[in-house]
Amino acid sequence: MSEEKRYWYNVKTGEVEDGPQSFSKDRIGPFATRKEAEHALETYAQRNRAWDEEDDEDEGWGIL
Repeated sequence: MSEEKRYWYNVKTGEVEDGPQSFSKDRIGPFATRKEAEHALETYAQRNRAWDEEDDEDEGWGIL
């Protein structure tokens, strides 16, 4: 059984890891490609902004 290659971004060192090499608390992923892992922080920032915008839109929900 062959496993697909996965990449992680190490938030402590700023390096991409070819497979999980560091403590899980220091890395995010997995990512399918090295390029995706290299842009992990940008991707997470974009997702967080989108979630914040959704939260702002939902602020009035449930208020009578």
